[in-house]
Amino acid sequence: MTYTIRLFICFVFFFLLSCNKEEEKKDVVLESEEFTELGSDGPYLYGETYQGRKGYTTYYPGNIPVILSIPHGGDISPSEISNRTYGVTVTDSNTIELGIAIRNYFYSNHNIRPYVIINNLKRTKLDANRDKVEAAQNNIYAERAFDEFHFYIEKAREDIISKFSTGILFDIHGHGINPDGFNDLRTWIGYLLTADELDNSDDYIDQNISINDVSIYSLLNSSGQTLSELLSGPNSLGALFENNNYTALPSPESRSPEGMRYFSGGYNTFRYGTNREFNFSSIQLEFPFQGLRDTPQSRTQFSSIFVDLVHEYFLIHLNIDLFSL
Repeated sequence: MTYTIRLFICFVFFFLLSCNKEEEKKDVVLESEEFTELGSDGPYLYGETYQGRKGYTTYYPGNIPVILSIPHGGDISPSEISNRTYGVTVTDSNTIELGIAIRNYFYSNHNIRPYVIINNLKRTKLDANRDKVEAAQNNIYAERAFDEFHFYIEKAREDIISKFSTGILFDIHGHGINPDGFNDLRTWIGYLLTADELDNSDDYIDQNISINDVSIYSLLNSSGQTLSELLSGPNSLGALFENNNYTALPSPESRSPEGMRYFSGGYNTFRYGTNREFNFSSIQLEFPFQGLRDTPQSRTQFSSIFVDLVHEYFLIHLNIDLFSL
């Protein structure tokens, strides 16, 4: 047998062996991990802390009709979750720290706490403010964290409705310098109205925009004010910011973006502010970095202001005195 023939036979043998191994690999089916049932860590008691699987999600039950959800501040980056291949992946820096500062101020000064739900995963792994497909991108561990995040919010809302009949979720985010280089120090308040819709007159907003399309539908029904008044009137959330020397959009001074970049609210604002089964509202808050969430001092100072203006907002529009609950 010549050397060439022997070489050919060896090649065929190793080719067939390789094919057989590939077939064996195809026959191996990895079983999905068995997760515990959502809610198995309950009941959820005020003052306690609850962690989702591997600490990817944190839930602090509260005792007032306020939820703070923080979807984009996490920094955990586990290898079991592959990086998302599409969508925004930028972290909203210090938003978890800001949410905790607000929670702590409520307690230290008024002996009450909001409900707080935090996604601790880095946004490259999970975006908890998108629908599940884009949020987790078919990774079962990211999907589990997504389910836990929203399950905890739903349990918080359920508890609030049973005790207070209504409430508000504030979805906490952070925005940075605009693409044109302008450093916008306003807090962008999102009610699911686009920049183009806000650019219209008050009359147009009240006559042509359905309140069914906004995330404060329930609040509108309680307050007795028009949509334009709740957006930028003297008792609007933006007005309360400005009364406390923090600029905001929309507000009496900044009624619309006027061509500037603006975020009107995302998945969480829609999911928890437009479900008519519940008498519940949702507002997205896009906080600037400088002077508000950049340092412990700025976060503490803003927290004191935010707690007071949320108290005033509830008094005006829902006739609820948070400090007397």
